Amino acid sequence: MKFVLLFGPQAVGKMTVGQELAKITDLKCFHNHMTIDLLVPLFGYSSEMWRLCHLIREEIFKTTAKSDLYGMIFTTVWAFNDRKDWDSVEKICQIFRAEGIEIYFVELEAPVEERLKRNRTVHRLQHKPTKRNIAESEHHLLSTMETMRLNSLEGEITEKNYLRIDNSSMSAKAAALTIKERFQL
Repeated sequence: MKFVLLFGPQAVGKMTVGQELAKITDLKCFHNHMTIDLLVPLFGYSSEMWRLCHLIREEIFKTTAKSDLYGMIFTTVWAFNDRKDWDSVEKICQIFRAEGIEIYFVELEAPVEERLKRNRTVHRLQHKPTKRNIAESEHHLLSTMETMRLNSLEGEITEKNYLRIDNSSMSAKAAALTIKERFQL
């Protein structure tokens, strides 16, 4: 079993790279909006929605960690300046570590101009209903830059299986191939 934690800021390409990685490996892609888009129509962006979102994800992680699946890719946004996000990532990793599962940390980065372009792609909007209000989505993307640090600092991630990719001028397929080759997935 292998667990790939694929993280970076909004619209950097996490879901698309994860989907491409799933195509060239036996990993299953579980992107963060699979739970968000399930719950937002019912509860909006409320504290109850986030509670349920984390609960559902935790159960999926626990079930996956004990399964005979080859592995999973999970995409997420990680606010490095928020202790709660560090704790959340650690909680996820602990589920897999408890089962002796190898964890791979992959961070994507791209300039905001590129992310704003990607925020409007047909592929993104097909898979993420809550991103279809472009004005709202762009506002959120830009406003979070003022309060959240969504890429790590040099040396901040100390995991042995860590890869940082600037995918601003790289296709999702090329990024996925880089990940597969680096970690022999």
